[in-house]
Amino acid sequence: MLTDIKLLGGAAATLGLATAALVVLPYMQVRDVQALPGSRPYTEQELRGRAVYIANGCVYCHTQQPRARHQAPDTERGWGRASVPADYVYDSPHLLGTMRTGPDLFNIGVRQPSQDWHLGHLYQPRAFVAASNMPAYPYLFTLKPKAQEGDVVVNLPPAHQPDQQVVVARPEALDLVRYLQALKHDQPVLQDPPPSTKTSQAR
Repeated sequence: MLTDIKLLGGAAATLGLATAALVVLPYMQVRDVQALPGSRPYTEQELRGRAVYIANGCVYCHTQQPRARHQAPDTERGWGRASVPADYVYDSPHLLGTMRTGPDLFNIGVRQPSQDWHLGHLYQPRAFVAASNMPAYPYLFTLKPKAQEGDVVVNLPPAHQPDQQVVVARPEALDLVRYLQALKHDQPVLQDPPPSTKTSQAR
């Protein structure tokens, strides 16, 4: 009986320590984080596009968390500065991702602002990146013999243009692209001065 109590007590203590280290302390660190100057909440269209991003599993192949220079060459890859907690104030749920089958998208709105490029890339990735292993998303588009007023036609390289048809973006595709264009994190991050500077300022 005494052994059982010790085992249960040890298990409870281990669980409590793990919860404190992995849940409570991180929450205490970021609960009062404020958005960076220049950032803004998502618009309704961008939020719809974010839902399309989640529904199509984009988070399984793309991260949104570039790492610092001492951790990985993400800056050299052109993915933008390292992310900080304040970058995610308006994100719920967070879409950090864990796999990089494709490039990090944290700053894709700055790297690739073109709506035409994003639409064409969603319809047929290999038309724009020959070595891409990203799946195509043709169900986000409609094939028509002729575009109608208000249609957003996808501009494709001739080799990928359907015969005698035009590719028209559906609302879901336009929403998704608007969300990708909104992924802009080029605001400067204010950092604490080094300890030597703090010491000299305090004197």
